[in-house]
Amino acid sequence: MGQAPAGEHAPYAYRPAEPAPLGVPLVPTGDPGVDALLGRLADADHLTTDGHLEVYEDVHRGLRDALTALDARPGPPAPPTAHGHRS
Repeated sequence: MGQAPAGEHAPYAYRPAEPAPLGVPLVPTGDPGVDALLGRLADADHLTTDGHLEVYEDVHRGLRDALTALDARPGPPAPPTAHGHRS
């Protein structure tokens, strides 16, 4: 087999780029758990594209759990209504 003519690429010549960091800065949220989850996104920088989904799903699950935990925490009592009952 001969080489592909100049300007044409042979099918076997394709080489995907190596994984590289995107360089997106992370701003701390002040919540150590959330900051750790967001920091995990940097793990995707060292994976090929097919490995990103696992990282994104893991971070999404963690953030969803953190939001759910906010709803589960007891907050201040509800203010009384006009009828003197709490809602």
